[in-house]
Amino acid sequence: MRMRAGIGVLGAVAAAGFASGQFSLEPVASGFDAPVFVTVSEDDPSRLFVVEKIGRVRLVENGVVDPTPVLDISGRITSDGSRGLLGLALAGDFASSGRFYVNYTVRDATDQLRTFISSFVWDGVNAAPDSGETNLLTIEQPRGDHNGGWLAFGPDGMLYAALGDGGGPNDVDDLASDLGSLLGKVLRLDVSSPGGSLIPADNPFVGVAGAREEIWLYGLRHPWRNSFDRETGDLYLADVGQNGFEEVNVAPAGSGGGQHFGWRCREGFVENPVYAGCTPLPPTGFTDPVYVYSLAGPRCSITGGYVYRGCAVPELSGQYVFGDYCTGEIVALDVSTGAETPIAMMPAASLVSFGEDTEGELFAVSIFGEILRITSDAATDDNGNGIVDSCEICVADTNGDGMLTPADFNGWILAYNNHSAACDQNGDGACTPADFNGWILNYNAGC
Repeated sequence: MRMRAGIGVLGAVAAAGFASGQFSLEPVASGFDAPVFVTVSEDDPSRLFVVEKIGRVRLVENGVVDPTPVLDISGRITSDGSRGLLGLALAGDFASSGRFYVNYTVRDATDQLRTFISSFVWDGVNAAPDSGETNLLTIEQPRGDHNGGWLAFGPDGMLYAALGDGGGPNDVDDLASDLGSLLGKVLRLDVSSPGGSLIPADNPFVGVAGAREEIWLYGLRHPWRNSFDRETGDLYLADVGQNGFEEVNVAPAGSGGGQHFGWRCREGFVENPVYAGCTPLPPTGFTDPVYVYSLAGPRCSITGGYVYRGCAVPELSGQYVFGDYCTGEIVALDVSTGAETPIAMMPAASLVSFGEDTEGELFAVSIFGEILRITSDAATDDNGNGIVDSCEICVADTNGDGMLTPADFNGWILAYNNHSAACDQNGDGACTPADFNGWILNYNAGC
């Protein structure tokens, strides 16, 4: 029997957790100083990397917070308000190189605020030294908010970075639409060759006069927490609105970039009344969001999440999980219908981010210092092995009826004759007569 190890472990919900009656939030780690993001190392899913807004990256191994930070730049960054250490992305070869990328803000002696996108190298033991910083981009911020801060590697191996419009109401300088500015944009950077060009040759504005060639998408106000669907490669962008609507935007995989998501001219599906008449007629040139919600109610600031692709909470499969910072609501969105499913409630003004592990399971991040895992109250563990049943792969069940019976022998014979995947019972990647013995062993082991 083969199982997806290291995920979906059943356990009691601690008193600090939150439950909805169908889903729960199980505490994973706590004691952080204003955490704003969590991610995992692809080589070792037991290790979590938590970003603290004050300027530290913390390591959690098997639920224990390492007292030595992975990075500590708290002494030189600006972390008041919406500023600080805002984003983290581990390099694809992080296990061997120790290289990671961060997005943070600094206000200098002249009161000029800047965003830095830089890389550091961690030796696995000591805090990464400042002397090892490699700065990729420095962007002047005209005002103090709408800094964005998200970083992630896409399915194409490129580094993506999100920046807000520079702050203030109504993007008075029209920076989100200005291709000569990096503000109000998603950038796409090639970091595969240190010291080489950061511009991928297939970025949409390469060779366009006056345009910054790092730009991939534009027309955004304050993209707060974005993600790639690990199954489709689609990029989901949660854009914090101004007075009308919060948005969920999608840039489909393979679209080639270049989409304008409407800000400052539009918010949600409607025109910004401050700029009446700004929408072209016919209304082309803008990409509408796939979903919006109104700011007329208690919700006030979207916290972007992930399309759920894990196994431990099958009720959420394929749905976009996100929340609202002000209300603390966590919901699952069926993008095709616009239907929301409530998941859980966190305290007001606490839900600052989500995270995803290597198997597609999701975390929620509380600015009050806690990392929690989204779980299903309906999860079962019939064989008592500590793995949620929905995460187990029973290879001996060759006919896929969910049961182990002698009929599965006929299923294996059929798989052997057709050289299909169910034939390989010993896991050597081949379909041979030796897999019959493997099937016998797996059948006797049970599921």
